[in-house]
Amino acid sequence: MINDTIGTARKWATMAATLVALASPGLAHAQDKTITLKISLWVPPAHPLVPAARAWAADMEKASGGTIRGTIFASEQLGKAFDHYDMVRDGIADVGYISPGYQPGRFPVFSAANLPLLIGNGKGGTLAVDAWYRKYAEKEMSDTHFCVAFVQDPGTLHSRGKVAEPSDLKGMKVRPAHATVGELVTSLGGTNVQASAPEARDALERGVADAITFPWNSVFLFGLDKVTKFSIDAPLYTTAFVWGMNKAVYENASPAQKKIIDDHCTPEWASRLSDPWTEFEFAGHDKMKKASGHQIVELTPAQLADWRQAAAPLRTRWAEGLKRTGLDPDAVLGELKSELAAKGAAF
Repeated sequence: MINDTIGTARKWATMAATLVALASPGLAHAQDKTITLKISLWVPPAHPLVPAARAWAADMEKASGGTIRGTIFASEQLGKAFDHYDMVRDGIADVGYISPGYQPGRFPVFSAANLPLLIGNGKGGTLAVDAWYRKYAEKEMSDTHFCVAFVQDPGTLHSRGKVAEPSDLKGMKVRPAHATVGELVTSLGGTNVQASAPEARDALERGVADAITFPWNSVFLFGLDKVTKFSIDAPLYTTAFVWGMNKAVYENASPAQKKIIDDHCTPEWASRLSDPWTEFEFAGHDKMKKASGHQIVELTPAQLADWRQAAAPLRTRWAEGLKRTGLDPDAVLGELKSELAAKGAAF
């Protein structure tokens, strides 16, 4: 009888301890080793992605009872913008803001999201690209842990001299947003100038570049409004990005910590990370219209059709490159277009 009473008491004590642990994140994760993430962004602290990244890290810290923490490194503190995928792969950064388009040919599936005149807005574009790419990321970016994909609100060409027709790019030196835009420039007789976003103003200021493809409000953030005078009023392109994590960091996390990381690598978080930036860039369009010394170049329907025609060969070349991976380009691009249409983001 006494033994039965003791056994019952122990049973209830164990159940009570379990309930307390479940109710208290700090206790539930007390056994987990603390993970301190080095989160690398190559944009300046004033960029909307920086506070969004802080919010992402803070939410994981709260959910993990403090066992997952993050430190933000902005403005290329840990390495150049071009190198962020390899930095995440090699553990120089634990989490990184990656522009796959900076490395032509390396991510052929993902580069479909960078094709010109494809995406009409950043909000729906982010949800569409994130949903579309998830099944391909495991293979194409297998040496990192994919978290989310997102796109910037569509950008355009900003130049020192007026550009309206595709033929106007002939002989011009252009800093492209990524490799796909770079192909468009060279196909039209222009020359590409390689410079990351933080280096772009210097290239234009010194006359190394005559024009740049860039989102609207970031022109002001990076001081490019001081070195350009004309902007085409059309969503000529967008740039797709990845929020990636070092694979070993993820794999060495406890099951509870992995669950929290997974919960912060969702379409919802793709939006929460990128929506402030989307809204920021969208507001830049009206700001540019009011900017002193700037002219917005509005395209006629015929001129827009010319730009579409000029961009068409890029899709053909992209398809040829993708075929070499064994994938069907019509199916891959068709899936992306379907997602864009469903999310109200097709242009």
